[in-house]
Amino acid sequence: MLRKLSNGCVHLVNRFLPDPFLFCVILTVLVFAGSLAVTGAGFVATVAGWGKGIWNLLAFSMQMALVLVLGSALANARIVKGIIDKIAGIAKTPTQGIVVVTVVSVVCCWLNWGFGLVIGAILAKEIARQVKGIDYRLLIASAYTGFVVWHAGISGSIPLALATPGEEALLKATGGALSEAIPTSMTIFSPYNILACVIILVGLPFINAKMHPSKEETFVVDPELLKETEEDKKIPVTPAEKLEHSPICSLIIVAAGLIFLVNYFMNNGFNLTLDIVNTIFLVLGLLAHKTPINYVHAIADATKGTAGIILQFPFYAGIMALMTFAPNGTSLASVISTFFVSISTRVTFPLFSFLSAGIVNFFVPSGGGQWAVQGPIMMPAGLELGVDPSLTGMAIAWGDAWTNMIQPFWALPALGIAGLSARDIMGYCVIALLFSGIVVCGCFLLAGFGFLLPF
Repeated sequence: MLRKLSNGCVHLVNRFLPDPFLFCVILTVLVFAGSLAVTGAGFVATVAGWGKGIWNLLAFSMQMALVLVLGSALANARIVKGIIDKIAGIAKTPTQGIVVVTVVSVVCCWLNWGFGLVIGAILAKEIARQVKGIDYRLLIASAYTGFVVWHAGISGSIPLALATPGEEALLKATGGALSEAIPTSMTIFSPYNILACVIILVGLPFINAKMHPSKEETFVVDPELLKETEEDKKIPVTPAEKLEHSPICSLIIVAAGLIFLVNYFMNNGFNLTLDIVNTIFLVLGLLAHKTPINYVHAIADATKGTAGIILQFPFYAGIMALMTFAPNGTSLASVISTFFVSISTRVTFPLFSFLSAGIVNFFVPSGGGQWAVQGPIMMPAGLELGVDPSLTGMAIAWGDAWTNMIQPFWALPALGIAGLSARDIMGYCVIALLFSGIVVCGCFLLAGFGFLLPF
């Protein structure tokens, strides 16, 4: 039954999902039309709002490109390959391969989303190389589905923002609903959140494994195509070449990087921001590749998969600008959020907050952007209905992560590593969307009735 359903989803996606770039262009047109209708602004004014926003994600685009490049370069180091090979060696059959990559992806994405996206895709490639008869598309899709838990984990931007002291910042972000920080024991480590994560960790690997196509329909990649090309070792002759092949320069940067990281964690605790993850990847990559020239070659190979990020992220920045464009005080995102508030009760508000966040995330696929759009609307509304702010915040966080399963934006790094297109994996991700949606809706309904709340 599940295989038939997944096959149907894969067939529909393959027929109707366009290239991710065309997909974001279509989204731009739809959101543009919606913004025109809702805001009442003129065509030229709306175009101006879009134009001002398209470069708002430049810093984030570079961060994401570096997650892909630095993570891939680190994973391609011989010592790291050995570790990944051993983990991949646990899987002996296609079913085991799907289960292993899903479990690793869920756990790593819960720990840190950037780390999880890269490691999951790289592990999937290695399992595809080692395990015969495994469907490569489903394997990469399984690696990506672990991303559904990221905002419920310890790198979730919304629960971390709620846990950060600062009365002025909290009041602004929550529309005046919150002035004191909420500890992570009330959000990330709350019973309802832990339950949702555990059910997904246990259930999703087997859901993914059950979707494996029949032998006749399995998409198998030649293992030789997944092998990394080895650079010809060149004997250094000139002083410049000897310097390039000397580990001394790399060790100097590694030492400086380690000192910085130790000092950072001593002062900030285990707060893994995107910049810190990239710094870790950079330092470990230099150390693992030993010499500067080896690392240069690894980075050059890794940059080949960044085209989608470079091209598409400006368009998504424009979409986000259109969603929040409010020349008369009303934006398209606020209309969506306000509608769900209007049909909510104290019991159903967490559930409807989750669903509204899932819809908004489809057009604003950024945790920080999602919080900026919905926090000032949903947090005061929840407080007025008697809903704990920690519950409202986590509902927005889960909604932000949930519809990533059918949004190619975050899949780009994994697709760049795998060498696949969005339509290759999104059919399988639809099933992950349905499963995780049922789990999370159930947990928020229980929380709405007063069960599984923090003590």
